[in-house]
Formats: sequence, structure tokens, C-alpha cells
Amino acid sequence: MSKENREMTPENSERVDRRAFLQEAAGAVAGVVVAGAIPEVAAAQQSRLDRGGGPLYMQTNEIQNAIIHYRRGAKGALTEVERVPTGGAGSGIFKPISGQESAPNAFEGAGSVILSPDRQFLFTTNGGDNSVSSFRVGKDGRLTRLDVKPTGNPVEGKSGTAKSLAYGPSKGILFVVHSFGPDHVRLMSVDAEGTLTARPERYTVNTREKTDRVPTMGVLSPNGKFLLVGTTFDRPIAHTGLYPDGSPILWVPQPDGKYRVIASNAPDPDGLVVFPVRDDGTLGGAKFQDAKAGSPFYIAFLNSRPDTFVVGYAVGDGCALATIDGDGKINVGPLVKIDTSPGLPSELCWLSISPDDRTVYATNFGYSYVSSYHINGSGLKIAKDPACPKVPGDGTARGLNTTVTGSGRRHRQRSQHHRHQRTER
Repeated sequence: MSKENREMTPENSERVDRRAFLQEAAGAVAGVVVAGAIPEVAAAQQSRLDRGGGPLYMQTNEIQNAIIHYRRGAKGALTEVERVPTGGAGSGIFKPISGQESAPNAFEGAGSVILSPDRQFLFTTNGGDNSVSSFRVGKDGRLTRLDVKPTGNPVEGKSGTAKSLAYGPSKGILFVVHSFGPDHVRLMSVDAEGTLTARPERYTVNTREKTDRVPTMGVLSPNGKFLLVGTTFDRPIAHTGLYPDGSPILWVPQPDGKYRVIASNAPDPDGLVVFPVRDDGTLGGAKFQDAKAGSPFYIAFLNSRPDTFVVGYAVGDGCALATIDGDGKINVGPLVKIDTSPGLPSELCWLSISPDDRTVYATNFGYSYVSSYHINGSGLKIAKDPACPKVPGDGTARGLNTTVTGSGRRHRQRSQHHRHQRTER
């Protein structure tokens, strides 16, 4: 069997119940402190030929990184079709954000696997070695790897931190966001054949006072005029340290003796960063704006309202509806919090918006379940919280709020199983 691709026949294909899959993904990959021990759910797109289902792609974040291609059935069942090596390295179970050898949610970021708007190309980050891979997408959704190139940021220590992608097709530019800086955003050119070329431009989300910030993802506005970058921490946990029991240090002393939380935008109003995109695809000066709550992790634009987006807050414990004007100025509406009785913070990180712009699904890593919102006119309201059963933990992992999460030993074991499978191919 080819080492480049492993096709799954009907006899040995892995079928995954949609509800169980979403429950597990919600509890395991959707947090600020993230679990590279399992695949990173990154892009689900409807096939150009099959409106009843289509392909879903996710990266494994294994040391030998790979894209898993699933076929989504009309009733939601997932069938594994193939695994295609990216040619790059993931971080495995090592968590760069905290420096821990094995910890839940080792992958810090969002939007690590994206499709070009015409569905011709798929791009993925390789966080372990700071590289990006490109693939051609066939009519049946199958992938052919085209290129893999370093972003230009060196790897310092055990892992790189290239975590998020945004693509401007009119300019043929990929924007690559890294969790660690100072060069948080790097650019790559993409030609008509999907070949990647690293560019010299580099940009930071640091400020004069905050020289060690941690962004989570980059998103282009639908008109392509602005790159919005969300942030999590003003200092990474790897640099603030852990308590003897393994809990992260989230409050750090300042020169004046006072303690300050490291969550971004808490309280300083500078957690959402907006870069104007010039005509040549390069970025203008950053505008640091008030996201109105702590750790604006995820940004998701509505499908039919190109000036409107939803922000998910990992430490703010909720979502808000926001708009961006023609000058790149944002206006954020009221924060709508979920039930935080299980503990703070909830680590609400990943979002998904329904195609009709009526429902927002928000994953809470700290609680191991999904909450849903209604988009009601110009605002948000809770639809159901929680919106699914909690994924039980095994007592070996916990979120920042010390609650037991759905990650733990069983996911680490499965990660080892995936590595074994990969070496067998």
C-alpha cells in the first residue's frame, strides 16, 4: 500500500457517527489549552458535486503530519477515505503554548486547514516545523500534495507555532499566523499551480508594552480589505510558568507589585488586531482595538452579511456580534455569556455558523460540550446551553478552570495508535 495515500475500502473504512464525532471534537480540540493528541478539525466543505454530503478535511498534528479526508454522508455519517501526508511536522502531544511534554489541546490556534474559495486548493499549516503544505482537490475530493515550504520563521525549541491560515485569492497571498512572535504574521505567494513561495514581509501583534503576545487565528474580511487577528494571551503560559500541581500561572506580578491576568483584552482594550490589506497583498499598520472581553479567540464572518462577524471569547466565556466598517474600525455588541457555573474560564474557542446565518455553535473546551446561539436580528441570544451532552473525562486532564475535560489518557492512546498506523503505511 502506498506510503503517500491510504485508501479505505468499504470493508475497513472507519465510520463515525456524526453526533458522537462532534461531541468528541467539541471536548477535545476546542480550547485555549489545546490537545494535539487528537486530530485538529479544521475545514469542512460541501462538495461541488454532492449537495447531500461532501468531504471533510482535518489535520492530525502528529509529528509526521497528515490530512485525513472524510466523506460526509447525507445523514451525517463520516467515512474515512484517505490519509495524505503533508510533508511537514506537527507538534504531536507537545504543547508549545505551555511547554508541557503532553497536555490537552496541544494545538494553539484555529483555521489551520482551509480551502481556496474555488475549492481547487487545500492549504494546511505544519505547526511543528513552521511550514505550509498545499494540495490540489480533485472532483471527488481526493487530495494530491503539490508543495510544502517553510514560512520563514525559525523553529526555536521543540516545536514551531504556525497555526492559522487566511487566503486572498485575488492577490494569490496566504497569510500565516504563528502563536509565537515577534514575527506573528508571515506571507506566502501561491501561483496557479499551487506552488508556495515564502515572502520577506513580517508583522507583529505585539505592542510596545506587550512584547510576547499569543495570537490564535487570522481571518480575511469578505471583501479582502482587512486581516483580523484574534489573540489569547499577552504572555504565553510557557513563559509565565506552572504551579507545582501543574496548573498554569494566569496571574503574574508587575513591577509595581500588583498582579495582572495574562489573558488578552483583559482589561486593556487591544485584543483584536486589524491590518489593512494593500493592493499588492502586503499589510498596512496594525490597529489594536477593543474586543470588549477577555481572549477574543475565534472570528467568524456571517455568510450573507459581509460586514458582520461573531467573536468567541476563551476567557470572556461567551460570544458577541460585531461589525467592521470601511476604515477597518470594529464595533462589538454586548457579550452574551454562557452558564459559567462549572468554573472559570469556560475556554470558549471554536465557532461555526450555520449557512442561513441563524445559529452559532460554540465549543467550550473547559466544559467539554457545545453551546448554541440564535442570531436574532442585530444581536445574539442563547439557543441552548449546553447543546449536547458533556463528554466525560477520565480524570487525567483538566481545563484552566480545573474541571475535568473530555481529553485525557484515552486520547493520548489514540494518538499513539495513529502514529503506529502511519508507520505501517
